[in-house]
Amino acid sequence: MKQPSATEAARRDGGGGDGDGLPLPRDRRGPAANDIMTTTLRIERDGPLARVWLDRPEVRNAMNGTLIRELAAAFAALAREEGVRAIVLGGSGKAFCAGADLAFMREAAEFTWEQNHADAAALAEMLWSMYSCPVPVIARIHGDCYAGGLGLASVCDIRVVADAATFSLSEARLGLLPATISPYVIRAMGEQAARRYFVTAERFGAGDAKAMGFAHEVCTAATIDDVVDRFTTAIVANGPMATRACKQLVRDIAGREISAELRADTARRIADIRASAEGREGIQSFLDKRPPVWSIGAPTLAAGAAALPPEGARPSLGRPGARPASKT
Repeated sequence: MKQPSATEAARRDGGGGDGDGLPLPRDRRGPAANDIMTTTLRIERDGPLARVWLDRPEVRNAMNGTLIRELAAAFAALAREEGVRAIVLGGSGKAFCAGADLAFMREAAEFTWEQNHADAAALAEMLWSMYSCPVPVIARIHGDCYAGGLGLASVCDIRVVADAATFSLSEARLGLLPATISPYVIRAMGEQAARRYFVTAERFGAGDAKAMGFAHEVCTAATIDDVVDRFTTAIVANGPMATRACKQLVRDIAGREISAELRADTARRIADIRASAEGREGIQSFLDKRPPVWSIGAPTLAAGAAALPPEGARPSLGRPGARPASKT
């Protein structure tokens, strides 16, 4: 008998209370492993998978100072957990994130330059903590994804978008600019799309997001969790050290000149991981035509770290963690 996946089991309730077919964290009946409760987030652990929910549905998950601080702390904590192998970022209620909280904006209107700078610096650090997280992060986007919310989506590695979702970089309409989120948004949507949407502040849909490369997958609201589940299942089936190293590789290599230094760097990286316990196990399991130990809950390969060069001479490769129940 086929067992339900971790994501399927977590959404047995069949949808959220807002009538949009999307599950809300507060509607989930099954207890999540090692939940970390905060005032603006809900963080669920399910084996190697962590789900981070923006949990302010009454304001469409708009961002305020508390949410910014808690997101930074949450991602810093998850990055330190060896057993976390994939993270899903989503929003409860009818929206992913509608940008800045109106009450927070009213307060910020009276800020001095120094207070504004401190506020922006906190947002910048939060975005960096998410972008630099060594674990792959999947954005589960539905409803509104505006301004800072689009920044949150941009720091994620994979973006799954419901077909009715709408996006906007609305800052210019308010006499502002998307400065803090710009490094991540431009990388995610591309310079040419950014040239348009930064200055027009117009809304665009899921189809436009897919066309510019911002959205990796577009699906119906009813199937968004199935699509997210497909990605998380693929990620946790891979070598834990290799997955982290692959994410770091893209960040380190993208945009660089193919120089002698780069060629030497990439040769060193593959030599490092081939010589690691995880690399040796992966190759041997392939030759033996058997599952690797990280896919069947066998002992971890932490000892393999000794086979790698000292920290600082290579990107952090992490160590393998647990594995969710297999589908049989």
